[in-house]
Parts: sequence; structure tokens; C-alpha cells
Amino acid sequence: MHYAEARGDGAEALLRGFLGGLLNCPGFLGAELLGSPGQPGLYLVASRWATEVPELSVPGGVKAWSFEVLTEA
Repeated sequence: MHYAEARGDGAEALLRGFLGGLLNCPGFLGAELLGSPGQPGLYLVASRWATEVPELSVPGGVKAWSFEVLTEA
């Protein structure tokens, strides 16, 4: 799993562009662009990968984290 977070004016468009760039990456399974009703201006791209998350170039001002799935239910 990979998460990319952006806040503020232009954050939604910035992450839409980032999401579009993931479509042709090897191992990409899918992703969602999420907005927070409780925190207007906060956006997150949550992406899933068939293999280890590749080295991703995130836009400036975007925070990003990778996680390994340890358990599924």
C-alpha cells in the first residue's frame, strides 16, 4: 500500500495528476482519491500494488508513506 497526502488549495488537482501517473506503473493494482468531509482541503491517494511499491516521484509538498500488508480479514 502507498499513501500520498496533500492539503490546501490545489491539493485535489495535484493528487488527481499523481493518480493518473500511477496507471502505467508496473505492479499497480488500483487506487482511490479520497477527500475528508471533516477536514476540508485534505486529500489522500491510497494505492495498492501487486509487488513492492516502486520508487514513486510525488509532487512537491505531498507527504507519502508505504506500508506492507501484514494481515487481511
